[in-house]
Amino acid sequence: MGESTTGSTGISPAAFQRAPGVADWRVTATGPQAVFIAESLADAAGLVAPVVAAAERCGILPDIDVRPEGVIVRVPPRDPQGIPARAPEFAALVSQAASERHLAADPSRIQSIGVYVAEHSRADARPFFLAALGYDALGDTDAADPLRSGPQLAFNPISGDVAGRGRTHFDVFVPADQARSRVDAALSAGGRLADDSHAPMWWSLASPDNHGVDIASWTDTYDG
Repeated sequence: MGESTTGSTGISPAAFQRAPGVADWRVTATGPQAVFIAESLADAAGLVAPVVAAAERCGILPDIDVRPEGVIVRVPPRDPQGIPARAPEFAALVSQAASERHLAADPSRIQSIGVYVAEHSRADARPFFLAALGYDALGDTDAADPLRSGPQLAFNPISGDVAGRGRTHFDVFVPADQARSRVDAALSAGGRLADDSHAPMWWSLASPDNHGVDIASWTDTYDG
């Protein structure tokens, strides 16, 4: 991959996953992510200072979500050239700090959720959603929460559609080693397999009343 705007070389999700010390981490649509389970808010908050120290050491700008149940640490996508080259080093330092504090990693809880807004081919729904949600435009077709706490939206036209009707579905990005179990759980809960022709990159599911959900795992293994 090319030279990033910060002067370092970006790496792919697969290259990140091959690095040493990142077994706790997976890559979703919102970048490398780890979830560390805690028994109290104080225990969870104890990981914040080590994460900040690791971030300053490695030149990373992470997102830290602290809850009584645990801590979510992400390296959000800030550079089109890829994941920062020092992200694996940062991830390893955070995992080490979590282990020292007896905060166990739980990769099964890693995920990011996007909303795929399908719109009539002659409509432009993005300005409405930007205004209604207070989101920022992202690229030519997407929208994102400026604080990265809400789901990212993608806008794409429906081909052969009917004017006045939009169809929207959720994209749920999970680790590659968790995708099949998530699909099976959704099917056991009454879902229907709409399309598995792209599996194991993603499965298209439908709820009992045909609301769409794509379970996607390709971001965890992409090596482009």
